[in-house]
Order: sequence, then C-alpha cells, then structure tokens
Amino acid sequence: MDLKEILAVSGQPGLFKFVAQSPNGVIVEAVATGKRTKFSANSRVSSLGDISVFTMEEDLPLEKVFAAFYNLTEGKQTISHKSSAEELKKVFGEAVPQYDRDQVRVSDMVKIVNWYNLLVEHNLYEPAKDEAEQESADNE
Repeated sequence: MDLKEILAVSGQPGLFKFVAQSPNGVIVEAVATGKRTKFSANSRVSSLGDISVFTMEEDLPLEKVFAAFYNLTEGKQTISHKSSAEELKKVFGEAVPQYDRDQVRVSDMVKIVNWYNLLVEHNLYEPAKDEAEQESADNE
C-alpha cells in the first residue's frame, strides 16, 4: 500500500487508512481495528508519504526509513516502541546510521518504530521496488 494513503493524526494513537474526503474533513479507517471514523478539517492529519527524517546529508523520506527497517529485520517487526531509549537508538542507528542525532528525538523513534511494526503486523508495508527491479518485473 502506498504510504500516501496511510495517515497519522495528531493526538490519536495508531495509523489510519484514507477512505474518502468529506465536506468537513476526512473519513478514515483505523489500521489496527478497521473501525471507520471522521476527523474534522482542523485536525492535524499527516500522510506518512510526506514525512521524512533528518539525516546528516539530506532529509530521508519515511519510505526509505521503513525500507531500511524491512531489510534489517528481513520483513519482520522490529523491537517494541516501548523499548528503552538506548535500545531504540541502537536499532534506529543500525537501520539509519546517518540520522541526525541532534534533531531526531527518541519520541520520533518511538513513533516511527510503532508505525513500522503496525504496518508490518497488518501486511500493509512492502518496500517499493527501485526502477531497475520494477522494469525487470514488468518485462517478465
């Protein structure tokens, strides 16, 4: 599933799938429960496709961060988001060694790890194929 269709809502736990636009907001479905709800237009809704992580060079899209975790864990869930700060920093550093240690806080790591695990648990994440892989798959 495209990360642009997965939403995080400020003040709400978990992730949501975009269902439809309504006149006064958006209709979403909770990834964990499948329950549909509506958020008003003044809710702070962010698409995971628009989120990136600070690195020492340039910002890294969340898709690439998730792909790094996917490769590190061989497609399985990673450590719990409730792990200690030291464990989170260690695993995050293994997946994204170039992350900016001054700007990426432990609370950011908690969210990212929680989101990754939730998507993997519900079979909603598979890394995007790069262009060369996509061409060879299309030619088969």
